[in-house]
Amino acid sequence: MRCPFCHNDDTQVLDTRVSDEGDTIRRRRRCAKCDKRFTTYERVELVLPAIVKKNGSRVEYSHDKLASSLKLALRKRPVSSDSVDESIARIEEKLLSLGEKEIPSERVGELVMRELKRLDKVAYIRFASVYRSFADIESFESALKELK
Repeated sequence: MRCPFCHNDDTQVLDTRVSDEGDTIRRRRRCAKCDKRFTTYERVELVLPAIVKKNGSRVEYSHDKLASSLKLALRKRPVSSDSVDESIARIEEKLLSLGEKEIPSERVGELVMRELKRLDKVAYIRFASVYRSFADIESFESALKELK
């Protein structure tokens, strides 16, 4: 680690501590050249893939957009916030596990539909009707048959 004071590359770790949450490591360091001390923090940086939309444009993944989509589909349904948060975590975990830099929006939509199907059938149909652009009653009937 480079010293922030004299830019020397030779530093020594004096103390290492893990945060109470277990997601951060704090290190006290001392520069071998100027003898000044400084603190560094280590955290895992998870980078979710970019989303490739149907028109080919790319957008940054948005946790908030995913959450609002799920909450909109689940509006006035008897599903706890914890269940929604767990579903979001599963979707994000799946996106990370794919190891891709870019993922088609259709793939994200399918993951959302899978989670909604588990959580609440009515919310699943709500989301599917918009996501799949149901044009007629037959489309609804087909989606309902999938649930049975």
